[in-house]
Amino acid sequence: MEDRKKEHLHLAFEASISRAQADPRFMYEPMLSAHPNGKVKPFPFLGKKMNHPFWISSMTGGTQRAGAINVKLAKAAGEFGLGMGLGSCRVLFESDDYWDDFKLRSLIGDDYPFYANLGIAQLEKLLENKESEKIDYLNQQLKTDGTIIHINPLQEAFQPEGDKLKRPPIECIQELLEQTKSPIIVKEVGQGMGMESIRALLKMNIAALEFGALGGTNFTKLEQMRRIDISSIFESFTTVGHTAEEMTMMVNQIVEEGNIKCKQIIISGGIKSLLDGYYLTKICKLPAVIGMGSAFLNYALKDYEELQVFIRNMVDAWQLAEAFLKVK
Repeated sequence: MEDRKKEHLHLAFEASISRAQADPRFMYEPMLSAHPNGKVKPFPFLGKKMNHPFWISSMTGGTQRAGAINVKLAKAAGEFGLGMGLGSCRVLFESDDYWDDFKLRSLIGDDYPFYANLGIAQLEKLLENKESEKIDYLNQQLKTDGTIIHINPLQEAFQPEGDKLKRPPIECIQELLEQTKSPIIVKEVGQGMGMESIRALLKMNIAALEFGALGGTNFTKLEQMRRIDISSIFESFTTVGHTAEEMTMMVNQIVEEGNIKCKQIIISGGIKSLLDGYYLTKICKLPAVIGMGSAFLNYALKDYEELQVFIRNMVDAWQLAEAFLKVK
């Protein structure tokens, strides 16, 4: 006790917080709850269950290093009861060399949601060639619950190897829904979506909308960085888009309008702190979880034990927020 008091005296002047630093989003209620007891409260999501509201967003696949990363992420999803989206599975249609990088169901287990992933350009080609059944085959082979279709027209426009879309993505999504048995999630890849795109998707029978909002990894910027021939004229396209908070507000407005079919949201893109994610899930008028890509990837590049510590800290922090914070 004496040592603790000495530490308090030593650190007291450095531990002050100004009024300007106060988080205006929450009421802090210290009287109404005991400390969390660590018990898990599973909840339904995407027809399965999750133990915690953290989604491992689609990242990478098709290289030796990516395979090792995905194994760690899948193992963590199974251990902690999280949902997971694979990186792009396009390579599986082009080569048989990478299936083991994606066959991760045994690590996750059958209880938690696990989704394959394809780009809108690949979907357009499958539909054009009348090969949409390959998506169902992909899910059967990987034992995934469905497919994430990522929408990335700006990334494709600036990618040196990019594909040019011939049709509006919304038309391809609608055609796919008419042909596949697999649940479909639709997401952007770092710039989010505006009101009309969100409205169109929420009125479709997709399993969930994932934001992929502005503020996290920006693949338009990434592709521009890969090129030495790009004009500075195009640089401003990297700042176009919508934040996760803005998109949450748009979802809420569309829900109030009624007549929606999509009833689940993965809030991802630019979530800088756990309380940012907590706040957005609490104000969202549809059931929502927090999707993170680079945060999980950062720890998956290290030892598995460090990834475990990161997730445990996320779980503990979320439970503290649920115990003592109320959204204003």
